[in-house]
Amino acid sequence: MYGVQLIWHGHACFEIKAGYSVVIDPFIKGNPMAKILPEELEPDFILVTHAHYDHLGDTIEIAKRTGCKVIVIHELANFLKSKNILAEGMNIGGRIKIDDISVVMTDANHSSSIADSELKLYGGRAAGFVLEINGCSIYHAGDTGLFGDMQLIGDFYKPDVALLPIGGRYTMDPEDAARAVSLVRPKIAIPMHYNTFNMITQNPLDFKHRVMELCDTEVLIMEVEDILEL
Repeated sequence: MYGVQLIWHGHACFEIKAGYSVVIDPFIKGNPMAKILPEELEPDFILVTHAHYDHLGDTIEIAKRTGCKVIVIHELANFLKSKNILAEGMNIGGRIKIDDISVVMTDANHSSSIADSELKLYGGRAAGFVLEINGCSIYHAGDTGLFGDMQLIGDFYKPDVALLPIGGRYTMDPEDAARAVSLVRPKIAIPMHYNTFNMITQNPLDFKHRVMELCDTEVLIMEVEDILEL
């Protein structure tokens, strides 16, 4: 792994820097954990796992300001194009390459809908991503429950880092997320999507201890705006 920085902006929003900037799920406004403003982000690319407001977040505002490309599932790409956003659609199992980044869209067990004014529109499938950057493989699971094919993600893509939701109620809780780690078996697991709201309050140490009982993956608990050098 060479020259890759991973920054957590709270909830499911991560920024990956490796000579360029990739932002995943830029939920900043309305995110009580966030310490930055949307206008402080200057991504070259944005990846969005699904259309719920706490993941699509400030994508439209950031993309309009910067002109960056947004990589999303096909249906959400069509919606963003209608808003004059440079969007590139893909689907589960697909792979695209942009510059030196390889992006694979993985399955996620979750729902997805677009809130547009008073309308709720179909947002396509919820998804995760595996990014291969500078020889580093990073798996962002998106919002998901536990599912058996996580083992295939581990077998095929061999993530160095896995970013996994632990909040419960809408996603895996610490117990199921630890089981997910035992299936994916990354070198490093990082919890996300917890303590943003009361309904997803969790102790990340519970996740860490459960992982230690199941496998030898290292669990890193990041604070917001921490920078992990890979």
